[in-house]
Amino acid sequence: MNQPRDPDIGQDRALEIFQKFSPLKFLEGPDPEGAERWLETMINIFAALNYAEDRAWWNVVKAKWERKGTAWTWLNFIGEFNEKYPSLINQEKREDDFIKLRQGTLSVSEDETQFTKLSKFAPELIATEPRKVRRFVQGFNVEIQEALTVAQINTFTEVLEKAQRIVIVRAQVRKFHVKRKGAPGGSQRPAQSDRSVPPSKAGREAGGRRFTGISREGTPREGQGGRG
Repeated sequence: MNQPRDPDIGQDRALEIFQKFSPLKFLEGPDPEGAERWLETMINIFAALNYAEDRAWWNVVKAKWERKGTAWTWLNFIGEFNEKYPSLINQEKREDDFIKLRQGTLSVSEDETQFTKLSKFAPELIATEPRKVRRFVQGFNVEIQEALTVAQINTFTEVLEKAQRIVIVRAQVRKFHVKRKGAPGGSQRPAQSDRSVPPSKAGREAGGRRFTGISREGTPREGQGGRG
């Protein structure tokens, strides 16, 4: 989606402004993380400068795209970048990493960061908000999934907020039991582990629909049935 440009800003002026951001130089090499950081930095700079999308790749692929009649979109630029440097950013590997992502010992915030980062390589798997919500929830540890079964969830943001609230409440409950255990005549029941175990039970989908015990790759977990 193009944005209006200031007609008084020429190419030299635009380049001068761009260079003030001290953009990273892209160096080829066996470092996929470095390539991703470079690409993300370029995206952020062009967004901050309020450049129209086509300006980001004008001198890179203009001639080729005009010859082939290729649509000028940012997704096409990313496709060109990944095609030119397949050894640096392996689309299939990143997509597989997203599919296999589990919370495990990650905090909710850390899990969300990884989910958001890797989901860019598998946009078709989160094409709608319900699908994005379902995949995010299915990667949580079982205690969080179970707590979310009674929640009415409509958006990804709601899932994140409710999951973080669940963790806080569970921590408060554990703290209460620890204090109670230490009090005279208190219960000797051991406190629950601070970390959740990987999910194994069914949860529910947004709007009260059930989540089956399915991992983010969409295949049933061992000992459980498929999607209903």
